[in-house]
Amino acid sequence: MENEYFLGIYEKAFPKQYHWERRFKTARDIGFDFIEFSIDESDERLARLDWDATTCQDFLAIKNTYDVCVPTMCLSGLRKFPLGASDPSIRSMGLDTLLKAIRLASRLGLSVVQVAGYDVYNEESTETTRENFKHHIEIALTEAQKLKIVLAIENMETRATDSLTKVMEYINYFDSPFLQIYVDIGNLIAMGNDLASQLRIAQGHIAAFHIKDVMPKICRDIPFGQGIVDFDQVFAEIKHIGFKGLLLLEMWANSHSDPIEEMAKAYSFITSKIQLARP
Repeated sequence: MENEYFLGIYEKAFPKQYHWERRFKTARDIGFDFIEFSIDESDERLARLDWDATTCQDFLAIKNTYDVCVPTMCLSGLRKFPLGASDPSIRSMGLDTLLKAIRLASRLGLSVVQVAGYDVYNEESTETTRENFKHHIEIALTEAQKLKIVLAIENMETRATDSLTKVMEYINYFDSPFLQIYVDIGNLIAMGNDLASQLRIAQGHIAAFHIKDVMPKICRDIPFGQGIVDFDQVFAEIKHIGFKGLLLLEMWANSHSDPIEEMAKAYSFITSKIQLARP
């Protein structure tokens, strides 16, 4: 979108049966600038971490046919293997997953790997699990710095990272340009945070934004404009902190009977809100 923002769509917004050519063409036709690559908990997408050189080249050849880029990866697969889990075997698998994701990002020309801020998932967060998470971020950050990939911790609906204040503790601790924040606007508001003050806390350390609507404590599958997110305020505040960069519409195809129509409606809704925030 012009020069201020690049507006993207989550890969999982497309019907699962869509092949990459159709995803790129659909995104381009609607007007999106990029698609966010998904590595979720499914065996099918986790297997992408082991793509060989030929598979990577085939993907890049398809991407280059269309005027749509793929700058980011959503590594939600870490829910299956949380970096701070009390079980050391799960932590080890989580670290292996993250290191493979960094290397795949490098091979595919991605610049940002989103790291969901889950120290644990479906177990109690403790000081020990949060220290485990920090330790594994430190190991992964060494690889990310070597390959010049930005790790971006996303604020989640979990005790360890339910605000940007908490995520900034990691950013400040490591003080590296290769560790930044992936702000999830919906999660931030669903967890009762004040948008304006939180964005100011993270100002200068934001790699990208996930944009979605939510309800209190409900962080997904709410259509744009039907939840509690004030998108006029969202884009006014994003503009106020001087952010220019990646905005990603986070949607899921299985939430809609006609996902492509919903995608187009969301694009129109969000672009109209962005225009209103401009002077």
